[in-house]
Amino acid sequence: MSVASTAAPFHTTADTSRAISTFSVVDYVVFGLLLVLSLVIGLYHACRGWGRHTVGELLMADRKMGCLPVALSLLATFQSAVAILGAPAEIYRFGTQYWFLGCSYFLGLLIPAHVFIPVFYRLHLTSAYEYLELRFNKAVRICGTVTFIFQMVIYMGVALYAPSLALNAVTGFDLWLSVLALGIVCNIYTALGGLKAVIWTDVFQTLVMFLGQLVVIIVGAARVGGLGHVWNVASQHGLISGIELDPDPFVRHTFWTLAFGGVFMMLSLYGVNQAQVQRYLSSHSEKAAVLSCYAVFPCQQVALCMSCLIGLVMFAYYKKYSMSPQQEQAAPDQLVLYFVMDLLKDMPGLPGLFVACLFSGSLSTISSAFNSLATVTMEDLIQPWFPQLTENRAIILSRSLAFAYGLVCLGMAYISSHLGSVLQAALSIFGMVGGPLLGLFCLGMFFPCANPLGAIVGLLTGLTMAFWIGIGSIVTRMSSAAASPPLNGSSSFLPSNLTVATVTTLMPSTLSKPTGLQQFYSLSYLWYSAHNSTTVIVVGLIVSLLTGGMRGRTLNPGTIYPVLPKLLALVPLSCQKRLCWRSHSQDIPGLSNLFPEKMGNGALQDSRDKERLAEDGLVHQPCSPTYVVQETSL
Repeated sequence: MSVASTAAPFHTTADTSRAISTFSVVDYVVFGLLLVLSLVIGLYHACRGWGRHTVGELLMADRKMGCLPVALSLLATFQSAVAILGAPAEIYRFGTQYWFLGCSYFLGLLIPAHVFIPVFYRLHLTSAYEYLELRFNKAVRICGTVTFIFQMVIYMGVALYAPSLALNAVTGFDLWLSVLALGIVCNIYTALGGLKAVIWTDVFQTLVMFLGQLVVIIVGAARVGGLGHVWNVASQHGLISGIELDPDPFVRHTFWTLAFGGVFMMLSLYGVNQAQVQRYLSSHSEKAAVLSCYAVFPCQQVALCMSCLIGLVMFAYYKKYSMSPQQEQAAPDQLVLYFVMDLLKDMPGLPGLFVACLFSGSLSTISSAFNSLATVTMEDLIQPWFPQLTENRAIILSRSLAFAYGLVCLGMAYISSHLGSVLQAALSIFGMVGGPLLGLFCLGMFFPCANPLGAIVGLLTGLTMAFWIGIGSIVTRMSSAAASPPLNGSSSFLPSNLTVATVTTLMPSTLSKPTGLQQFYSLSYLWYSAHNSTTVIVVGLIVSLLTGGMRGRTLNPGTIYPVLPKLLALVPLSCQKRLCWRSHSQDIPGLSNLFPEKMGNGALQDSRDKERLAEDGLVHQPCSPTYVVQETSL
């Protein structure tokens, strides 16, 4: 079946201009309530037990969180303001093909629940990058940490500045007032309240996000004649997309791109990103962590459906009511805000509710970034060099780090205001770096022969490939946009506009199919994570095998996910013998239950195996066709 037309469906027949509504006093009050309540929730958890806080409570919520608040916090971190603005605009412009991204949520959450969470949780980690030292060495851990810090620092300021800029352009809401208000409020409750404050404010902000989007859907559908009419209008104009089974990875959105390429994007977010891993590890048990991952799945589906419905309602609305010249010239990231202000202009308070919804996405994303950056800096870069740091000094330092990253976020927001056309590149960096980090963790977890040198070379190669393709595609697209007139007289593709690069408009379709190197640059953005993570794994394995693999090195079995033993358990024993394969999962203490657990002091939690593992080492024999873990004396 064919996809919807790639031309932006702007209605250009209007000659009259309608004034766009500005914020009323009630709207300001509703928006202010969001900030005040977020601050109150954060300060409550900061003041509760003041003076008795520990580093574990500040960074990991004392590992006592339930699955529901963790699930809503996971969702809030993913559902940023960029997604709230971008997904409906994507549906409005290109049709419902984007909805098939929801198919990737199943594997994208099932794999973390049953692979990454058990490994991380049983190792009793605080920072996800501590895993890299346990599996490889300290150098690999520092490389992973520095890469993550670079990724989040670049993204933080843009995530704060982008919705503020769009809001300022549409409503006249003061740009720097909104930036400073969000940054300061978020900074205070994150630095003082720690992860527990972040999680509970995320819960409140998630409810605000759902409520704001629901209001827009209900009012918009009622204004145009109901959801049935909305669906009919979208169908008549080819906006309802069928299943596009084209396997070409250079086609921006197909079923395979969204359903399977999206899995790798989801894994980079929910599998190995510190902001999400930290929430899993804050759960009171491994079962609660897995259940929180399960609970995210229906919530994400609801969030995606609501975004798609807003896009369809917006399309039906502008088929019934003409656009103003301002709206026709709007950038993609401004379309939804123009629509909301136009739709709700006669309902004081509701525009403020949607803006509160929009900035709830920003607050949840930025607070997660502050907290996760403070955690990895403390755990990976400070405590290893200062192991005798006292509890009180560690608490002060942790809060100072969160506050410092808040100031860096405000500084990055100011820098973003001067980036111009480079702003889209800054937004894209978040996606570029996620794939190589996913590949690094997969290399360590699934390939016991991978060694530290292979991990470092693989990571550097993956990052190089990621930036080559990502930045090359942006430069090529900007050149094409400058050389050709905008579609339908609209300036929506001009590089000076702020586009929602990370979710929907990273790879706009072109009228002519590119060739040569330009075709390589037109790789669909949803295959970025898959391509870059595979590059890390392949290069890492080649370098590891050329340098002797893990020969002579000890291998902690808790850092390996036993894929082959689990697969071999399904093969008849006679076939295993014929293939000269032997499962050693029963020979290794703790591997019969996936792997033994590591306490914070390096001891194993399984008391039956403590004595034996204290006397014996576990090393990898690289010459075997499958990995064989053999017990040898230290």
